[in-house]
Amino acid sequence: MKKFSGVIAAAVREGVSDIHITGAHPVVFRKNGQIQQDRSIKWTHAEVDALVRKLLTPRQMQILRKEWSVDLAVTIQHVRLRLNVFSATRGLSLAIRLLPGVIPTIQRLNLHPSLQQIAELRSGLVLICGATGTGKSTTIAAIIDEINRNRAAHIVTLEDPIEYRFTSKQSFVEQRELGTHMPSFEKGLIDVLREDPDVIVVGELREPEVIRLTLNAAESGHLVIASLHATNAEDALYRMFNSFPLEAQEEIRFQVASTLAWIVVQQLIFHERQGFRVPLLSILRGNNTVRGMIRENKLPQIESAIQTGKADGMFSMERYLKDYLSTKDSFYPPAENFKPSEEMSREVIYHSPLLEAEPEPAAPKPKKLPAEDKSVIFLHPDEGADKHFMIDEKATVDELIAQIRDSGKFKE
Repeated sequence: MKKFSGVIAAAVREGVSDIHITGAHPVVFRKNGQIQQDRSIKWTHAEVDALVRKLLTPRQMQILRKEWSVDLAVTIQHVRLRLNVFSATRGLSLAIRLLPGVIPTIQRLNLHPSLQQIAELRSGLVLICGATGTGKSTTIAAIIDEINRNRAAHIVTLEDPIEYRFTSKQSFVEQRELGTHMPSFEKGLIDVLREDPDVIVVGELREPEVIRLTLNAAESGHLVIASLHATNAEDALYRMFNSFPLEAQEEIRFQVASTLAWIVVQQLIFHERQGFRVPLLSILRGNNTVRGMIRENKLPQIESAIQTGKADGMFSMERYLKDYLSTKDSFYPPAENFKPSEEMSREVIYHSPLLEAEPEPAAPKPKKLPAEDKSVIFLHPDEGADKHFMIDEKATVDELIAQIRDSGKFKE
């Protein structure tokens, strides 16, 4: 861990975004988008195995053994790291992303300023959608931080893993990680309604039960923000509805129609004038027209609702590119937002020993007899250890059974 901590500290000083560690190979860094090797630093296979044992919890080790890979996030040297541990030809390998210690704001992420309105909502369902690596988690973090800075609320997040750590400001923020603080998203969602939340964040909607419980939470008057893998708003709705059997889909459609506030679909595109990637958004707002289409299962009309919903703050990706990205004068470089830095949060990550399984009591050792004693002691379990009798070891089995039965200490 000392060697690993030194590598992390050096990476922060050098502005490294990613680190790759594998056995019997120089450490690989990504800096300014370019892959580089440092031949002065190398881990043996045994050192990589030892590092993994130090970094992973027992549950994460179980996942690694079962799936041959595992995702996690840890804090080392006050720097938040997102790791993927996986098996490759050199044994176990680690892909490490260094996360910024300061959560970027909506403005600094070059997102449309209307997203700040999400932070003002008191209830409803907000879906942040997109493919892997398009910045969904960072967008959600920026929205949560907007709430945290501007109003008093109880925010509970259910994440896998926890990437950005929040320090409570005006709001009270509590974060729960899958496998560390809750056994499943289902259990976390069941718990959260008993925890007096105002805002609930669900890391990702995958399983039908998670979707159902998320909709129940939104329907009960909470603001629920969740991420979903989808390429457009219609696809997001189809994915949710088709997770359920046909006989349940109508009920789910009605729940979505009554709770949906926003669907934001996010991509990253290269901005030639700026020379870096910026978010390209599609925004659907849950107005009466959209709700009606969802109830009546007219999802193919969703795109036309976006096209005609400009007055309600809706954007197709084409109009977002034309009306916002092409007219915006300046952008914040992603290198400034995502530069690795120490976390602002200095709260101790504490694991209560009360959650550890207590070891089972050791079985009592059998009582040894003196070597010269040729008899056997039988103890009657219902009468305590002080009750005993002596049996001649030369007796036959039938004689022993008869003697025990006659003593009154034998039960059928």
